[in-house]
Amino acid sequence: MENFAFIIHPITAKRDIVRKFPAAALLPESLLELVLRVMKPVDVSHITGIRSKDGTEAEGWFIGCPLSSKQFMELPVEVCYNKIMECIRLAEEKGARIVGLGAFTSVVGDAGKTLSERANIAVTSGNSYTIGTAIEGSMRASRIMGVDPGSARVAVVGATGSIGKTCTKMYDGKCAYITLVGRNLDKLEAALGGIKKTPARISADVQNGIANADIVVAVSSSVDAIIQPTYLKPGAVVCDVARPRDVSVKVAEERDDVLVIEGGVVKVPGDVEFHFDFGFPPKTAYACMSETMILALEKRYESYTIGRDISVDKVNEITALGKKHGFEMAGFRSFEKAVSEEEVEQIRKNAFEDEIVE
Repeated sequence: MENFAFIIHPITAKRDIVRKFPAAALLPESLLELVLRVMKPVDVSHITGIRSKDGTEAEGWFIGCPLSSKQFMELPVEVCYNKIMECIRLAEEKGARIVGLGAFTSVVGDAGKTLSERANIAVTSGNSYTIGTAIEGSMRASRIMGVDPGSARVAVVGATGSIGKTCTKMYDGKCAYITLVGRNLDKLEAALGGIKKTPARISADVQNGIANADIVVAVSSSVDAIIQPTYLKPGAVVCDVARPRDVSVKVAEERDDVLVIEGGVVKVPGDVEFHFDFGFPPKTAYACMSETMILALEKRYESYTIGRDISVDKVNEITALGKKHGFEMAGFRSFEKAVSEEEVEQIRKNAFEDEIVE
């Protein structure tokens, strides 16, 4: 039996703590954040039933890190490191030989590099498989919406981050045009240098950068939603990989001609039971979680995706290993709900009607 763990944390102190402790709804957010600061990591659940196509089995644990997204952004990096290292030590005590960094635990500091050096077990951010599934999902959705990815205009929001830079490279040579969107012009210029085959530009303004995009890949580390309903053209496909979300919920409420999907929704092989509700259908997981499982099944107990430079080769390798063990895309989800083929077709029709009106 192969063993792994995956670290999760509250996106906001109140919303996620209340899911487990309803009485916490009576307390202010600031007080809940103070409570999190003094809490120890929690063994949230035991993950069972993972079985590869080759018969290899794995079990794991969700380890809860008691810090919110806001705290990861605001607290000194060493405070965050210490909290995460407590989680890693708990994972090791449970028997895990590799641990995945979920949400902001994979963003803080140097994106896992220091943590991997301090840990006694392997550490991975899961970002290689996240990128692979985001590209696959956005291209598949584009075809369904009637746009050939090869002729599509692609915008990557958060293009200077570790995931964003590699997403742009994955799309290089596979689309008609790429816009790199980010806050820092110098970093955008540096990232632009990695695009070799496709015409490309940069934009420090989200609205301007995505206005004409057929495909938007959203991978920023912003705490707040930065993509609003008026920013998108009819028929656009938005693959929102970011957690917290880059896409405002208003897009779902106001735009019935735009397809927003969650990047990296993966079907896990076997009869997996997570024994914890993180908002996905049964037997499915985020891609970052799945990368940790894939590496365990492959017996690759190594710090696989670490730091801010993620190679295209690793993305391709982990994607191939996922297919080898039976991991696959699990359809589309949007704002925590499954999107049926009929709903996608209706969105496509709405976008086509908008074009006729114009």
